[in-house]
Amino acid sequence: MRSRHIERHLTGQIGWLRPAVLGANDGIVSTASLVLGVAAACNPRQHITCGIAGLVAGAMSMAAGEYVSVQSQADSEQADIERERKELETDDPGERKELVAIYVGRGLDPALAKQVADQLMAHDALGAHTRDELGISETLNARPLQATFASATSFAVGAAMPLIVTVFAPEENLIAFISVTSLVFLALLGGVAAHSGGARVAVGAIRVTFWGALAMGLTAAVGALFGTTV
Repeated sequence: MRSRHIERHLTGQIGWLRPAVLGANDGIVSTASLVLGVAAACNPRQHITCGIAGLVAGAMSMAAGEYVSVQSQADSEQADIERERKELETDDPGERKELVAIYVGRGLDPALAKQVADQLMAHDALGAHTRDELGISETLNARPLQATFASATSFAVGAAMPLIVTVFAPEENLIAFISVTSLVFLALLGGVAAHSGGARVAVGAIRVTFWGALAMGLTAAVGALFGTTV
């Protein structure tokens, strides 16, 4: 008996990979930037308190924002599916012609396209239209809770990295320690994310590191410019 060939596609990871990478990146960049800004303003050890507050606030903000965003997408998808369900009930011939036109547009000859449409609609009419007309699939559909958990957790983990360095770094070299280690964390994150998504590791690492360095540099500059010594 021939074994079944199972393929694993990277698109199946989008539901958790995107919010996880975004959360971890935001956690590192925002917390490191916050600590650098306060440290550059010459407020001794207040940067630890600010960093912890930033971790909690950022994780909750990411969770809330991701849930609202992805839930809105899920609501839109469900509304489209319900609209398609009603159209199938009231205008089956028209929906059948619509599906045939889609398959003809993809390269099938009209006779074969009609045969494919008839068979798919006989098996699962709503599923065929949901997938081929609306572009909604089980792999790529919105999952609000998954995205929320991935964002909040990854943000907290990312934010914890510069915070740990802040706790143990010497006061006189704090800015240098935070800057270097955070850029290393970002480079590693970018590389891992690129590898998980099937992209070039070096490009992913450079891209994330560049924008992180820009954010931290601007925040430190603002802290140095407007800060006061307590």
